[in-house]
Amino acid sequence: MALLPPFIAPARFDTAEAALARAQEIYERSVDHLRSALQSFVNGASPGGRVRACYPFVRIHTDTVARADSRLSYGFVSGPGTYETTLTRPDLFASYYLEQFRLLLENHSVSLEIGTSVQPIPVHFSFAEHDHIEGSLTLEQRLLMRDLFDLPDLGAMDDGIANGTFVAAAGQSHPLSLFTAPRVDYSLHRLRHYTGTDPEHFQNFVLFTNYQFYIDEFVRLGHEAMAGDAGSADYEAFVEPGNVIARPSGTAPRPGDDLGAMPPRLPQMPAYHLKRADGSGITMVNIGVGPANAKTITDHIAVLRPHAWVMLGHCAGLRNTQQLGDYVLAHGYVREDHVLDEDLPLWVPIPALAEVQVALEEAVAQVTQLKGYELKRIMRTGTVASTDNRNWELLPSRDAISTPERRFSQSRAIALDMESATIAANGFRFRVPYGTLLCVSDKPLHGEIKLPGMANHFYRERVDQHLRIGIRAIELLREAGVDQLHSRKLRSFAEVAFQ
Repeated sequence: MALLPPFIAPARFDTAEAALARAQEIYERSVDHLRSALQSFVNGASPGGRVRACYPFVRIHTDTVARADSRLSYGFVSGPGTYETTLTRPDLFASYYLEQFRLLLENHSVSLEIGTSVQPIPVHFSFAEHDHIEGSLTLEQRLLMRDLFDLPDLGAMDDGIANGTFVAAAGQSHPLSLFTAPRVDYSLHRLRHYTGTDPEHFQNFVLFTNYQFYIDEFVRLGHEAMAGDAGSADYEAFVEPGNVIARPSGTAPRPGDDLGAMPPRLPQMPAYHLKRADGSGITMVNIGVGPANAKTITDHIAVLRPHAWVMLGHCAGLRNTQQLGDYVLAHGYVREDHVLDEDLPLWVPIPALAEVQVALEEAVAQVTQLKGYELKRIMRTGTVASTDNRNWELLPSRDAISTPERRFSQSRAIALDMESATIAANGFRFRVPYGTLLCVSDKPLHGEIKLPGMANHFYRERVDQHLRIGIRAIELLREAGVDQLHSRKLRSFAEVAFQ
C-alpha cells in the first residue's frame, strides 16, 4: 500500500493566479511528503510502506476550434478535445506558467482544471537545491530505495512530443506542453551537473560559444557591469560556476548569496549569467568542441523555454575571398553532425528566422560602425556546414564518389564548424528561436591554417568585438519584444499550447 500525501481533488479556475496557487499547493505538499519520508529513511527509520507523491497537472477542454487571435504562435490548442500536462517547480516557472495559463483562458474562454496527476515524482527530484542526501546513504539503503520510493523512469520523459512522434491513445488527453514534468526535472538536474550553476540563474537569452576566450571576455564584462563601469544598471547579478554571485557595487548581498563556492575544477560546459530581475538577462555557456556537447546542453536548456539562443564561435572560411576575422551570418545549414538524425530527419529544412537575422546584422553594423556595401567587406550571409569530423580535410579523396569538400561546395556553404547546425536544429526542434554569427579563424582549403602566433593575435583582436556584437544583438531582440521573436514557422500542425 502506498503512503500518499493528503489528496487535493481537481478543481476549476478562471484566473491564472488562482490556478498557479493551487498547482503550487499540490507540488509543495507532494515534495514535503517525499522529503520527510526520505529524511526518516536516511536516519534509519522504515517508512512502513511504499512512499509516493505525484505531480500537479493542468487540463483544458474545448469543443471549438475558435480562438482569440490566429496570429499567435502559441497560447492555444489546435482543435476540440482535452489537453493536459504535468507541472513541476512552480517556484522556478511561476512567471512562465502564469503567462501560459493567462493565454489559454483568454484564447478559449474556458476554465483551467488543476489537480493531482497519477505521475509519480521521482524521489531524486524532490531534493532541495542544496540537499546531498544521497551521500548519507549506505549501500544497503540505496538498494532498498527502489522498493520504497519512485525513481526516475526514462519511459515518462522521452522527447516524443517535441519530435512530433507522440500519438495519444484512445481516451488519452493530448499534450499541452513539449515536456512532461519528469522530463523537465531530469534536465534541471543535468544542467547543474554540466554547467555548475543552478537552473534559477539561467536567463531567457542564451549565448553559446566553443572557445574559452569568449568566456574570459564575458566574465570581464560581467564584473565591469557589477562595478558600474559598463552602464548596466539593469543587471542585478553576475553568476559564475559554483553559484558564485556578484552584486552591483553598493548593493547588499541577498539571502543565499553566501552559499556559492568556486568549484575545484570547471564543469564540462560552464555557464555564466548576467542576470536581470525579469529573467531577460544573458546566459553564456562554453559548450566546448563538437556536436555531441551542442546537442546535450540544448536538450536541457530547452526545458527552461528561453526566448532565443545564439551561437558565437569560430569557423573555417570556405571561400578564398574571405579574410581571417570576417563574420559569417548563417541563413542555412548543412547538417553532417550525425547527433540529431534520429530526432530530426535530414530532409527537414532549418529556416533562418528574420527577427534574429536582422538583430545580428544590425548589431554588426552598430559595433563595427560599417553600413551597406562597406559592411559586406567583413560579413557574408550564407550557408554554414557543421560536421562531427574535426579532420574532415584529411579524408582520402582519390576516386571517392563524394567528399566533404565536394558536398560543401555543392551546398554553397561559406563556412564550416562543428556546432552551429546542431544548435540551430535543436532550436527548431524545441521551438526556441535561434541564430548563428561566426568568425573566420582559418581557411584550410586555401592554405591558411591556425598557427600558435597567428591564432593568439587573432583571438585578442576579434573576441571582444564579436562578443559585444552578440550582446548587442540580444539587447536589440529584447527591445523589440519577445512577441515579435517567437515565430509561427517553428510550430507544427498539431502544436502544443505552451510556448
